Formats: sequence, C-alpha cells, structure tokens
Amino acid sequence: MDIRKVKKLIELLEESGIAEIEIKEGEESVRISRQGSHPPAQQYYAPPAPAPVAAAPVAAAAAPVAVPVAAPKAENVVPSPMVGTFYAAATPTSAPFVSIGDEVKPGQVMCIIEAMKMMNQIEADRGGRVTAILAKNGDPVEFGQPLFVLA
Repeated sequence: MDIRKVKKLIELLEESGIAEIEIKEGEESVRISRQGSHPPAQQYYAPPAPAPVAAAPVAAAAAPVAVPVAAPKAENVVPSPMVGTFYAAATPTSAPFVSIGDEVKPGQVMCIIEAMKMMNQIEADRGGRVTAILAKNGDPVEFGQPLFVLA
C-alpha cells in the first residue's frame, strides 16, 4: 500500500470522530486506531544547539582560530522517505548494506526502514561514495531526516 494513502487515511481519522479504521486492498491491509492496545510511541528530540559563548580577551598570538564545519550539501544527502525504524542490514547477523567508503549506484539498497510492521528497502537515488552514515541501527527516523551523505 502506498505510504501517501496511509498518510491520507491518518488525516481522515484525525479529522473525523472515528476511533479505528481498517482498509484492505488485495492481499494488503492496514488498520489505524486512535487508541490502540500499545502505549504511545516515544518521541525523540535533538538537544538544542549550545549558545555561543563570548571568550575572554586573549593575546592574538595565543588565540585559537575556529574553523566552521560545513554542513553537507542538500544534493549530497540521502533523506528518509518515511517515518519508521532504521536498519542498516537485512538481519541482525548479516553485514550492513553499505559502509563508509562504499561506492553506491542508483537503485542500490542502502538500508531498510520498518514502518507499520512493513520492511521498506531504501534505495540510492544517485551514485556516489558513502562519506557518512547519520543513523544508527534501530534508531527511529523522521520523514526527511538525513540518513547518508554521498560524495
């Protein structure tokens, strides 16, 4: 079932007073409930960036020079296409799909995101060398969250 359809169903459920809805399309089915038997999902927030601190005046010769670290360009980032749980490998005992330094080709599987008990293979949309993996195995990820950086 297309994730856009699932999102639309969630919106309809929120707008209406319905407590639960179940839709079946062929062999696929999805049940969305306002108050399920499971506890609410835990939300994770990144800590706020520390505020800049003014340094005490120091002699010019001894003052360290701060070099800003450039954020990766948007075209080099592979974002998460959905909300779910990030998995670097197909099984806990198998090797990860990609590692830092690997060359990837368009269409190559880079990771799996589990959403609503469905395992979704996330493929590279372009080729390049993996320079950073920004999510850890088992981490919850949000829509649009950067997962990989390619060079």
